[in-house]
Amino acid sequence: MKYNLITILGPTATGKTGVAANLAAAIDGEIISADSRQIYRGMDLGTGKDYEDYFVNGVEIPSYLIDIEDAGVHYNVYRFQTDFIKVFEDIQSRNKFPVLCGGSGLYLEAVLKKYRLIEVPPNKKLRAELEGKSLEELSEILKSLKPKLHNHTDIETDRRAVRAIEIEKYYAENPQVDSYFPEIESLNVGIDFDRELRRQRITKRLKQRMEEGMLVEVQKLLDSGLTPEQLIYYGLEYKFLTLHIIGELSYDEMFRQLEIAIHQFAKRQMTWFRGMEKRGTKIHWIDGHLSMNEKVNAILKIANQ
Repeated sequence: MKYNLITILGPTATGKTGVAANLAAAIDGEIISADSRQIYRGMDLGTGKDYEDYFVNGVEIPSYLIDIEDAGVHYNVYRFQTDFIKVFEDIQSRNKFPVLCGGSGLYLEAVLKKYRLIEVPPNKKLRAELEGKSLEELSEILKSLKPKLHNHTDIETDRRAVRAIEIEKYYAENPQVDSYFPEIESLNVGIDFDRELRRQRITKRLKQRMEEGMLVEVQKLLDSGLTPEQLIYYGLEYKFLTLHIIGELSYDEMFRQLEIAIHQFAKRQMTWFRGMEKRGTKIHWIDGHLSMNEKVNAILKIANQ
């Protein structure tokens, strides 16, 4: 095989983890997660960790970059890239095959395109200047610094927007330093469902996670000392369930708004992946309707061409 990494990507609720685990089982591989929220301990149902998917024929497939930080800690693409390199090289050193799996487009692209990143320290003076500005004002400031805004999650909350402005200002004022990056030849495979079926899968999965206790999970995080603002920062499930718990949304309003938000999120993910293709990343799309064996065999066929 000419590849030293296989990347399984796709929007939410497409069964990426199961495919990655079954593929890893077939090629003596181990999984590296590329999910910006699954790195947090205690954020399980809301991030769709699906631990059972890592078991294939009763054997657990090793996985990394999941449950590595406490909720509330700020993790970013720079740290992900640094952690990915360590895990990637460790897996290779043991003659195992790394399988990257996730839907966080920026994290995936930072690895596949070998972004040269620098760690951006907090800028207290800038934060003080931005304090009190509306999300609309912050969005305009960010767009003035970065006209082509690819990552729209940067303007989902005031806190994210301030951090994004902080990063862009730092990049403008400090030349990027070149950093080491291992040679990567990745086969990139996307799991694809038609839009309507993807919507059905998202709704079904949301109902299932609510039944499994996602509201209890969010309450536990709040009881552990996290503030509502900290949880709202993580968006989607944590934003809307927190707003329900603190009394700003009824249960029905919360569910309806969250369902719409996840559908919109999946659409943005697909837009990002199409953008990756336009920027030169080859993605082989396979039909999500195929059986698990058919998916794995399709990937192996592509890998060995």
